[in-house]
Formats: sequence, C-alpha cells, structure tokens
Amino acid sequence: MKKLITKEQVIPLIQNGHTVMVGGFGLTGAPLTLIEMLGDSPVKDLTVISNNLGEPGKGLGKLLVQKKIKKAIGSFFTSNIDAVKASQAGELEVELLPQGTMAEAIRAGGAGVGAIYIKASVDTLLSEGKEMRVIDDTKYVFQEALKADVAIIKAYKCDTLGNLIYRKSARNFNPPMATAAKVVIAEVEEIVEVGQLTPDEIVTPHLYVNYVVLNRKEEA
Repeated sequence: MKKLITKEQVIPLIQNGHTVMVGGFGLTGAPLTLIEMLGDSPVKDLTVISNNLGEPGKGLGKLLVQKKIKKAIGSFFTSNIDAVKASQAGELEVELLPQGTMAEAIRAGGAGVGAIYIKASVDTLLSEGKEMRVIDDTKYVFQEALKADVAIIKAYKCDTLGNLIYRKSARNFNPPMATAAKVVIAEVEEIVEVGQLTPDEIVTPHLYVNYVVLNRKEEA
C-alpha cells in the first residue's frame, strides 16, 4: 500500500509550531498510536484542535505533560485535571468553544467557508471580545473556520487506496477533520483490498487521506 508509512516517516510531517487536529471524544476514536509517536518526537509548540486533551497521562494528556502543546482549541478540557492546572499556571493557552460550534467550524474549514455565525455562546464569557451580528432580530457570534496543517485521525478499516470506515461512536470528529487539514494521517486497525469495503460503508474517501499508519496493537 503506497500510503502506508512508519513512525520514522510520520515524525517529520509534524513540525514545531504546527496546528494539528486530533480526532476523538475522550479516548474513543483518538489516534493513540499517532499520539504516542508524537510523544517520542522532538516536536513542540503545537496548537491542538481537539474536543478534549485526553486524560491524565493518556492520549493527548501525554503530550500535555511533556509540554509539547502551546495552545488548545476545543470544548471539554476539564476531563483532564492536568489541562486545568497547566491553564491556571499560564503554561497552556486555551480557546474554549461550544461543542457544536467546534464541529461546525471544522466542517466549514473543510468546505472552504471562511467563517460562520453561531447562536451558541451569545452573551456569555465565551463570546467576549468576539464580533456579534444581528440577523432576523437574533444575535449571532462570529466564528472563524478551523483548519490545520495536519490532522491525525482514527479509523476502523481502510482499503489499499486509503478509503476509510469508522466503528460506531469512534467516528465522532474524525471525518470532518479529514477534510480540514493540509495533510491527513489516518491510524487504522485493518487494511483490506480495494472492493472489500462497499461504497455505502465508506465515510472518508481516499482523496482526503495522505498517509496511513497501522495501529500498534495490530502491528504486534
């Protein structure tokens, strides 16, 4: 498979200062093998766009304690007490978004839409300092689309072209993130031949996927 790469080939793709989208909801659907590879690399000063920052010592939580993450954009960081401590200590810049706003901003980034107007967070702390607009007598908050240098996502299976399918709720943020980054690296559990995935199953077409990494437990 031409898109299949190794840890040694992954590491140069994510550089200091990059903005990286990371799929997952909690640890479900998170690309844990790819995150582990980043933990083994010298990369730093990352801006991470993800629903959360893993759990203490797990997933993105590992990168956090290694001080590789400079800024986090997402909606549910309090699930990791280390993220709370890092923010309070001024070691981590945090941009909180309502979960639906985050999902729609990523979708917009992948669709070539520059920004959106959202009702969620109007007249709350989350809207402070943001542009507001009244449309049909209703207030909306201006939100720029979210895009990234690299997206690391988790899928269940891919075929040898790189078409992806997902397992149940592990789908979460992974498909829209695959559309909103310059480079997309997908971690998968199984690789099958072309034709073994039906068109109805395929969620992320191979044209969005630049590279594929095999989940480490499947490598073993």
